[in-house]
Amino acid sequence: MRLYHFLNEQFGLESIDRRRLKVARINERNDPFEFSSVNFGDEAIRRAFGVMKQDLAARRGLLCFSSKWKNPVMWSHYAEKHRGLCLGFDVDDESIGEVSYSGKRLVVELEQLKSPKEFRPEEARKLLFTKYAHWSYENEFRAFVTLDEMDTDTGLYFARFSDKLNLKQVIVGAESSITREHLSATLGEELRQVETFKAKLAFRSFSVVRQRDAALWA
Repeated sequence: MRLYHFLNEQFGLESIDRRRLKVARINERNDPFEFSSVNFGDEAIRRAFGVMKQDLAARRGLLCFSSKWKNPVMWSHYAEKHRGLCLGFDVDDESIGEVSYSGKRLVVELEQLKSPKEFRPEEARKLLFTKYAHWSYENEFRAFVTLDEMDTDTGLYFARFSDKLNLKQVIVGAESSITREHLSATLGEELRQVETFKAKLAFRSFSVVRQRDAALWA
């Protein structure tokens, strides 16, 4: 499945150069309701869910993608106002899940939170893959990864490019100053087959599209 990850210029080039993608931590997401989509009207449910969430956050992180690269809002929010990059990956279908969007909080039973084994697979999936409806513009897909080894230089976790996280495209933002030569040098010989192109704003729609005039990307 082809999925897209948006980055600013600095981190986009670093990701390509080091052949890795930063793993997002559950407790550091930009959505305050992330993994809190449950109806917390009952205090006991709030406490039990908090314990379960902390346990998950200590063991797992996220790789987050979008199914679309042409949304100008995604470029504005996650790619430095169109000055960054969008990386297109072929991602293993079995490791990825599509996010559902809802305007209502989920209802769960206290016993399920105390013993997660009580959750049926579809119920567990709702807890992990539900976000508030207003995030639907992201068209998000996500993969959960184990927090195995911290990078001692940064204190962060990363997922290496691989057959299951295979870089196939690099799309340069419409306002980016990254040159063709700079990007080619960063990709190197190992990634020379990766497709690269510059984006532009469409003339007839509210969309980001491919710049077909190669002369306009130095």
